[in-house]
Amino acid sequence: MTEWSTPHLKVILIGNSGVGKSSFMTRFVDYRFTNLYRATIGVDFLAKEITIDKRSVILQIWDTAGTERFHSLGTTLYRGAHCCLLVFDVTSSISFDAMDVWKKEFLVQACPSDPTAFPFIVIGNKIDLDHREVSPNKAQQWCSEIGAEYFECSAKEDIGVDMTFHSAARAALQYLKSHHVENGEDFQIVQKQDKKPIKKCYC
Repeated sequence: MTEWSTPHLKVILIGNSGVGKSSFMTRFVDYRFTNLYRATIGVDFLAKEITIDKRSVILQIWDTAGTERFHSLGTTLYRGAHCCLLVFDVTSSISFDAMDVWKKEFLVQACPSDPTAFPFIVIGNKIDLDHREVSPNKAQQWCSEIGAEYFECSAKEDIGVDMTFHSAARAALQYLKSHHVENGEDFQIVQKQDKKPIKKCYC
C-alpha cells in the first residue's frame, strides 16, 4: 500500500495536567515509560503506523497541555480530529470531574460536522496505584451517559494501552469514512533531540 493511500487519523489526548497523557502516548509509540514527570508545553506530537481490520493506518497522536494558559491552542489543534481521548487519573476525583468540561470545550472548539456522532474514548489511567478515588462503576456510568467507550489503563505497567489506541483508531477510521472532517490549520512541530519514536513520525 502506497503512503498516499494510507489513512491519516488524527487523535487528540486531553485532560487535566498530570493525569499521564504524555506517558500514555509514549508507552504506545516508544514502548517505554519514565517516572520523570515533565509537563507538556503547549502540544506534543507522535505518529505510529498500525493495522486495523487488515488495513494500514497512520495514527497521529496529539498530546495537549492540561493547563489553562494553553487552552487558546484548542481551536487550531482540535480542528480536523477524528477521535478524542479523554484522560483522567483514577486516584484523582478532581481530574474525573473535569471530564465533562473538557468534552464540552473540545466540541465547541473542534466544531465537528456531527457532534452527536463524534467518537470519544475515556481513559481511567494509573490503575496500578493504590487509593483510587474514582470507581470503575462511576466512570462507566458517565461513559454510558455520553456514549463513550471506557478503558481502565496503566501507562506504567502497560495495561490496556494498545487496546485503547486500537479502539480509537477503529472509531476514528469509521468516523472518517462516514463524515466529512474539516481541515484545520496545521501545526509545525519540531521534534526534540531526545525524543526518537521507534515508528515513523510525520510532522
